[in-house]
Amino acid sequence: MGPADGRHIRHARRRHPDDRQHFYPGASAGCDGKKGDRDHCLGRSRGGLTTKIHAVVDAQGLPIRLGLTAGQAHDAPAAYRLLDRLDPRTIVLADKAYDADGIRALIHAQNAVPNIPAKSNRKWKPCFSKRLYRERNLVERFFSKLNHFRRIATRYDKLAENFLAMVQLASMRLWLRTYESTA
Repeated sequence: MGPADGRHIRHARRRHPDDRQHFYPGASAGCDGKKGDRDHCLGRSRGGLTTKIHAVVDAQGLPIRLGLTAGQAHDAPAAYRLLDRLDPRTIVLADKAYDADGIRALIHAQNAVPNIPAKSNRKWKPCFSKRLYRERNLVERFFSKLNHFRRIATRYDKLAENFLAMVQLASMRLWLRTYESTA
């Protein structure tokens, strides 16, 4: 019944044993297969729903090729798509996430040279130049410039095609700024 003083305690009935299932759900990760079963390149990572932008930039830090993946996806599969058309004698600068034998073989097959630092667990350490690797900051500066565009920094677009189009438009704007300043 109740306590000795005559008060009744009301217990809230829960319909589901786990509170996280239905009360205050977060945003959909886009995995439910709605609207034509398209990939929205949204994925869960530590920061919530995120999208990774992958870029190949030239020696001036201007983008040549762009790609999108979900936030939890590894970087290597995108690298195979972005690095499949390299010019001969190109030096590819990438971080440790791209240190895979397959990526190195793809770069070598196109007569290009990889300058990628070896992962700490790699037994065979390939040739690596720290002096050349300093130029990798060009891609980091490109991403910094890209985040100045509010629509890209906050990802207003739900569909991956629309978001990639906005990234490409922002990249074209960076190209135009560069050539306006040199003219």
